Amino acid sequence: MLAGAVVAVGALLTACGGKIGENTTQQPSGSSGAAQGGNTNKDLELVVGVKNEPFYISLQCGAETAAKAAGYTLTTQAPDKFDATMQAPIVTALGAKKPAALLIAPTDDKTMAPQMKQIKDMGAKIIEVDTALQDTSVAASSISSDNTKGGELAAQTMAKLTNGKSGSVLVLDTKAGTSTTAARAKGFEDELKKSAPNLKSVGIQFTDNEPAVAAQKVTAAIASTPDLIGVFATNLNSGEGAATGLRSAGKVGQVQLVGFDASPSEVEALKSGAFQALIAQDPATIGKTGVEQAVNAIEGKSVQRNIAAPLVALTKDDMQQKAEFFYKTKC
Repeated sequence: MLAGAVVAVGALLTACGGKIGENTTQQPSGSSGAAQGGNTNKDLELVVGVKNEPFYISLQCGAETAAKAAGYTLTTQAPDKFDATMQAPIVTALGAKKPAALLIAPTDDKTMAPQMKQIKDMGAKIIEVDTALQDTSVAASSISSDNTKGGELAAQTMAKLTNGKSGSVLVLDTKAGTSTTAARAKGFEDELKKSAPNLKSVGIQFTDNEPAVAAQKVTAAIASTPDLIGVFATNLNSGEGAATGLRSAGKVGQVQLVGFDASPSEVEALKSGAFQALIAQDPATIGKTGVEQAVNAIEGKSVQRNIAAPLVALTKDDMQQKAEFFYKTKC
């Protein structure tokens, strides 16, 4: 059932277009339940975490497809960096547009709350996609991967890759206050203690979502931790930086690298052996489901508060059989 659903979403992605950062607008077609119910505001706003990142492009693709099917207009915007100081003005400016709903991946689980509350107070429904606020009273629905389980899956995968060998493992998180990656890191560390007592975490280090910083953290860990046997990178940029650090140190394949996400560059790196495994999300389903929940909220239908999207572990041996989980660079 899962495979069929994912393939169906993948087929729908070919119908939409544009990249995040182009402020693309998906125009509605046909009638919708909103029109039948007398609701004339069918404007949806999607504000994702950062421009032109394959995860968010794939999420946008799924959202555009669902919005068009429901007869709603969807406009997508994003900051240049995964930074609350850059995302906050985008959200504040939406007050002038008064959308029917705001779908958002908040870049900080505390500091984005005032801007999101402001849009909610103007009558818009708030739907969180990918990331979420600590304050659960703001959003009507939150759709994301089960990030704790994703971290657990990464630890189980690391245990298989190291095959009973003892050693230390480094965890790379992005920024403090990012709900998704924090859950992945914690899930990984907790599960590592259960699944691989032969492996010891040397702690969580932050990369500021910059590949260059991640590379530096890895090379420093190799120098300071002679028994380093694995690295778990909790997001795309940290993973790409970690791969660079391992290449620079001549440790590719010797230190097992488990990344999160499945961008085109990560997929190629998995194929070449720079990564030993990837924990892939299903961003298109997150975007599609987010729009569906937004429409339900606008039209007074039942809304589900928390929804988990699927996750899957990819290795070089099985990656082609799971190609539907590879992320897009355009719709």
